[in-house]
Amino acid sequence: MGYKAKFRVWRGEGGEGRLEDFTVEVNEGEVVLDIIHRLQATQAPDLAVRWNCKAGKCGSCSMEINGKPRLGCMTRMSTFGEDETITVTPMRTFPVIKDLVTDVSFNYAKAREIPSFTPPAGVEPGEYRMQQIDVERSQEFRKCIECFMCNNVCHVIRDHEENKPAFAGPRFLMRIAELDMHPYDVVDRKDSAQEDHGLGFCNITKCCTEVCPEHIKITDNALIPMKERVVDRKYDPLVWLGNKIFKRTGSKS
Repeated sequence: MGYKAKFRVWRGEGGEGRLEDFTVEVNEGEVVLDIIHRLQATQAPDLAVRWNCKAGKCGSCSMEINGKPRLGCMTRMSTFGEDETITVTPMRTFPVIKDLVTDVSFNYAKAREIPSFTPPAGVEPGEYRMQQIDVERSQEFRKCIECFMCNNVCHVIRDHEENKPAFAGPRFLMRIAELDMHPYDVVDRKDSAQEDHGLGFCNITKCCTEVCPEHIKITDNALIPMKERVVDRKYDPLVWLGNKIFKRTGSKS
């Protein structure tokens, strides 16, 4: 049986806008994105929303529903009470283009700053041999659909716009960790993770992990291990001594 739901949706362009109230029909089995589409069809034809696959795999329909970053296509209406007002707003961390559509170009700029996978010289594709544990570790990170909800919820840039130039965000720190853990990647990424991409800003609150629709353990399996690698490099006395010895040996030869 259907019912009438109360929706409060952000409408506006640039930095200006307002929440508008709607009453809209809801049918059994529908998700929030279905209701947004019904609003477009019946009451607000100029309502802007980004979406593509409607199957939870493209990451396009990221939005904030009752204050929490979610995918519109994966948030079932059955999770809300019939008398509950559902508030839908754009992702707060990124500039609003129009209504629920945000400018996520920040993320693409950060992606371009990370050197790509670099295999050792002389090893051809098809010649890589990896332990299964290394394969599984990388596969978890590659489940990412780039919805950018982890970057959206991260307080380092959500609450501090001034940190954006120096901070890559959880999504791309995870990418750096993935590459650094790859047994065939020869680029040393530890120093750049800390100095260029802002790993030190992360204080492991796990908010990125909590909103990940693919249930990737971003904090536990990527950010914390990467922090440990950086700390070992900078502060472990045995590593420090070894670096000094090898550096001295190299300079003599």
